[in-house]
Amino acid sequence: MRHDDIVDAIGNTPVVRLRVDAAQGVEVYAKLELLNPYAMKDRVARQMITEARRSGALKEGAPIVESSSGTMALGIALVGTYLGHAVHIVTDPRIDPITLAKLEALGCEVHVVEAMTGQGWQGARLERLAELMNGMPGAYWPRQYSNPQNPAAYRVLADEVVDDLGTVDVLVGSVGSGGSLCGTSAALIERLPDVKVVGVDCVGSVLFGQPDAPSRKQSGLGNSLYPDNIDYRLIDEVHWLSDDEAFDATRRLAREQKIFAGNTSGSVYRILTHLAAEAAPGTRLLGILPDRGDRYVDSVYRHRPAGPVAARPVEVPYGTTVTGWSFASTPRRNRPVLVFLESNTTGTGMLALRTAVRLGFEPVLLAKDPARYAGVDGTGCVTAVCDTESDADVLGAVRKAAGARTVAGSTTTSDFYLEGTARLAAALGLPGHAPRTVAVCRDKSLTRRALRDAGVPQPAFAVVGDPAEAAGAVASVGLPCVVKPVDGSGSQDVLWCEEAGAAAEHAARVLAVTENVRGQATARRVLIEQYVRGPEFSVEMFCDKGEAVCVGVTQRTATALPYFVETGHLFPAALPSAARDELAESARQALKAVGFDRGPAHVEVRMTDTGPAVIEINARLAGGMIPELVRTATGIDLVEQQVRAAAGYPVRLSADRSRHAGIRFLTARRAGRLAAVTGTAEAERVPGVERVVTTASPGRAVRPPRDAYDRLGYVIASGGSALEVEEILDTALGLVDVVTVED
Repeated sequence: MRHDDIVDAIGNTPVVRLRVDAAQGVEVYAKLELLNPYAMKDRVARQMITEARRSGALKEGAPIVESSSGTMALGIALVGTYLGHAVHIVTDPRIDPITLAKLEALGCEVHVVEAMTGQGWQGARLERLAELMNGMPGAYWPRQYSNPQNPAAYRVLADEVVDDLGTVDVLVGSVGSGGSLCGTSAALIERLPDVKVVGVDCVGSVLFGQPDAPSRKQSGLGNSLYPDNIDYRLIDEVHWLSDDEAFDATRRLAREQKIFAGNTSGSVYRILTHLAAEAAPGTRLLGILPDRGDRYVDSVYRHRPAGPVAARPVEVPYGTTVTGWSFASTPRRNRPVLVFLESNTTGTGMLALRTAVRLGFEPVLLAKDPARYAGVDGTGCVTAVCDTESDADVLGAVRKAAGARTVAGSTTTSDFYLEGTARLAAALGLPGHAPRTVAVCRDKSLTRRALRDAGVPQPAFAVVGDPAEAAGAVASVGLPCVVKPVDGSGSQDVLWCEEAGAAAEHAARVLAVTENVRGQATARRVLIEQYVRGPEFSVEMFCDKGEAVCVGVTQRTATALPYFVETGHLFPAALPSAARDELAESARQALKAVGFDRGPAHVEVRMTDTGPAVIEINARLAGGMIPELVRTATGIDLVEQQVRAAAGYPVRLSADRSRHAGIRFLTARRAGRLAAVTGTAEAERVPGVERVVTTASPGRAVRPPRDAYDRLGYVIASGGSALEVEEILDTALGLVDVVTVED
């Protein structure tokens, strides 16, 4: 076939029938993507770069920067340099000499990072990439893991498959960035709705509910991050292979089919032949073989197994940790349902829904007003509208949404629906808290009484249900005091009062509020409590099998009095181990006092001169993006563990790294209308900054923060020490300006 140039030669790869042991009438084919000029990722590079040039994201002659250790680097080198762009590839010492030689021969500049960070080699590469971008104004970063042009590139591949084969019953492909299998299967399903999609991953990859093992040797598939391009709803079954099993399969592919390929192709071949051996006559199977074997000569092809290689996979429940060839069924038409009773509108709320999809569930969000959730459409969940204040309506909505499918669990990420979730779990016989336990945590006056009865140190307190009672309550507690609703959240209506009159006035204001921000009836009671002095911390706890595990302690900063809005967090807190242990034990005793025995808890504690004093017990994960700080610093994904616990899955609370992470919130300095938030792009390029997010739109009424709803965005950073993180955040925040105009 004649082509005008090398870029035009990408695609139209052959489909080859394989000789395999299978029943008569079973047909097994391989799509030889390894016969692109360099490999399968040539398709993606062409799609991303040509689309970026068309849209203007990539200007004529501007440099291209990408992180890759394999075939994506070669594809970008091919297309980018041919079209006149300088190409910078950030990689790590695992890059093979052949790929490195090819990149240099093509005219790329290759940047090899020296050591992995707490987030593995990919984390180190992304930090170096950020430094390069900061020094190259106008540079284009294709962002292969989240660029929608990645899966879009494979629509043409699907067209080629249909043109060559007409129909396919089973599609097998590897999963790394998610683009090839998800892009191809999405296009195929449109025309072949019954095709079974099988994903191939490696042991030690996090993509399908496994713990990360950076020591894994396979390349081209698996990941330590969660790419946006994986659509878990498309995949019916997933297989994991160990390094030994994948490398053995790669050598078998060469010996049996005369295809000299890389370990990604070998892994696909092993699963393809296994499925063919069990297939019924008339079944047509297709495997996508992405990479050739020349760069694996000294690794895969010289590797010898350390132990036995499995002849067959073991079927496991999804979420089970595996060490060798295993598979789990995740049928896209019959996934178990995980119910979310409302949600946070930002932060952990939408993240939990996406996590449920990744763990093989179909999340169903029960919502009174779905319009409240701006990001829900991109999570992959189903939304069911019902009166979430009515237990009967909630139960009916769950049964209607689930149909004949299993309901695996129920959960929420919103304070306001913890009690309803507990009642729903009890009604369905699902794992969950005792409703009474949640009620005691939600009502701060009940929490105070439980802690008092158990002898757990806390502030002196009084409960007021009538404004006339406020003066006596203040007298009993003393000044200064803190006045707050017993059922509030997000620091809303929490006020420090230095005078008795101010306390009584604020108590009257709170008691006059009849509905909270979710339209629920308020308790119409106020807690007036002693103001205890000392730094404030939160203890992130997780109860598993009755044991309360301290995941870590968060150091908190807040606005100046009289308000208590959190303006930043640092995890883990810079504390001596004895103080950290003392805070953890205080939280443990508090949870015991209220009967809390499962799932996540966020316990707020002040360290006074006489020791810890418990301020609040929240029967949920921390807000304020603290779970993301925990994940960045330790590798423990608390959102995932909450979803696991809700479904009765085993949880994983062991850290695989030891770093520090912090967040600072963006707030207005004066009241008015938000005009703009400037400097975010510059802040994001500061080395160590993980992300900069603006959550408010221009035109919104703003004010100096009085509660958590006044926060306008945030900056997250990570580093090797608490001091380093603080310095990074100071630098980044110095570049950001929240611009307001007078109303």
